[in-house]
Amino acid sequence: MLDLLLEFLNRSPSDPVRLPLLGSHRPVLMILATYLVFIKVLGPKIMQNRKPFDLRGVIKAYNIMQILYNIVMFIFAVHFMLGPGDYNFKCIKNLPPEHDYKTWERWLTYSYFFNKLLDLLETVFFVLRKKDRQISFLHVFHHMYMLYFSFMYLYYYGYGGHGFFMCFFNVIVHIMMYAYYYQSSLNRDSGVDLWWKKYITIVQLVQFGIILGHSIYTLRQPDCPSSRFSATCAGSICVVFIILFGNFYYQAYVRPKKTEQKVL
Repeated sequence: MLDLLLEFLNRSPSDPVRLPLLGSHRPVLMILATYLVFIKVLGPKIMQNRKPFDLRGVIKAYNIMQILYNIVMFIFAVHFMLGPGDYNFKCIKNLPPEHDYKTWERWLTYSYFFNKLLDLLETVFFVLRKKDRQISFLHVFHHMYMLYFSFMYLYYYGYGGHGFFMCFFNVIVHIMMYAYYYQSSLNRDSGVDLWWKKYITIVQLVQFGIILGHSIYTLRQPDCPSSRFSATCAGSICVVFIILFGNFYYQAYVRPKKTEQKVL
C-alpha cells in the first residue's frame, strides 16, 4: 500500500505546462502549513491581548471581489463547456494538448484553483477580528481539502475535464455565499441573520448530491476514459461533506426549532 502511494506521489505531471504553484507539492503544502499554524497558533497568540481589527471596509471589498470573480468564472465556464470545449457531459474528457482551445481550458481551470487560495483569506479575517467561534473543523477542513484536491487533480490529471465540470457547481455556491456575506455586512448592526442564510447550506447539500450522482454515473461506464480519480475522490468526499454539512444544518436550523417547541 505504501509503495503504491509513493509511486502515485512520484508520478510526473500529466501536462507539461506548469502554471504558478503547480510545479510540485511543496508550494501548496507550505501554504497550507502556514495557514494552519497562523489560524490555530500564531494568529490567536498575536491577537490575545489586542482589540479586534476593524476590517469592515476590507471585507466588503473582498466579498465584492469574490462575487465578481466567481460570476466571471461562471460565465466563461458555461461558454467554454457548451462552446469551444464542446464537452460531452455523459463522459467528460480533458481536451488533448494540441486542441485549439487547450490554453482556455488550462487558464479557466487554474482560475478555480487560484480562487481556492483566495478563500483562505476568509479564515485570516476571522482571526484578526477575533471571531474564533467561526473557525470550526468543517470550515478549516473544507478550505484545506478544496485547495489541495484542486492541486492534486491539476498536477496528476491535467487541466479541465471531469474535475472542471465538478468545480462549476461550487462556483454557483460561492456566488450565493459571498453575496450573503456582503449583504450581511451591510446589516451587521441589526444583529439578525438574513432570512435566506439557511438556503446557502441547502444549495451546498444539493451541489454535493449532484456531484455524487454524476461521479457514480461516470464510474459505472467502463468504456468512459474520463478521470476515474476525479470521480472517485469527488464522490467519496461528497459523502463526507453531506454528513458534515447535513449535521451543521441540523444543529443550526432544525435542533433549535425542536428545542423551542419543547419549551412552548
